[in-house]
Amino acid sequence: MTGERPLCGLYVLTDGALTPGARLLPAVAAAIRGGARLVQYRDKGGDARRRLEEATALAALCRRAGVPLVVNDDPALARAAGAAGVHLGADDPDPAEARRLLGPQALVGVSCYDSLARAEEAAAAGADYVAFGSFFPSRTKPAARRAPPALLQRARARLALPLVAIGGITPDNGAALVAAGADLLAVVHGVFGAADIEAAARRYAALFEPAHASGREP
Repeated sequence: MTGERPLCGLYVLTDGALTPGARLLPAVAAAIRGGARLVQYRDKGGDARRRLEEATALAALCRRAGVPLVVNDDPALARAAGAAGVHLGADDPDPAEARRLLGPQALVGVSCYDSLARAEEAAAAGADYVAFGSFFPSRTKPAARRAPPALLQRARARLALPLVAIGGITPDNGAALVAAGADLLAVVHGVFGAADIEAAARRYAALFEPAHASGREP
């Protein structure tokens, strides 16, 4: 993805259990008002028609707000919905294949868990950002591999791509990850599980303000 401002800030991931049905669009809109800079549509359900309808509506909402939407796992759905790109895990197509389907301007992210080697491979294959974690115990993925904050420091020294930290991140523990090199903090429950989604998003977004980010610019 070329010609765009580097990704930085709060990255929110949707969850069908937290924002089902008609609650999805208002929840994402509230997160964007609170400062979310990237949105991922993440839905593992088997209803393809519903997923396409939701992803298409989210893509339109995000375009109006000037915030990219990526679709979890599914390049074909991302293309059909008009999303900005896709986020890929270990069992998904490789970044180069996703790029061929979605085009050169697509945003392609890759989960790298606790592996710097996987991140380097993803970068070489054309990924636009790489994600590490879980850094803390996660309600979304309790059994996820754990990654140490020092991994962000090593990745920052080796990679020019934006780095995403994910897994159990709160406004209290997120600042240390930003200081270690995270460009984005990926959050599910911390935003969409909150009573006031917009206010919750603002607490995370504030971590990227210069006073909170140890001198790193947002």
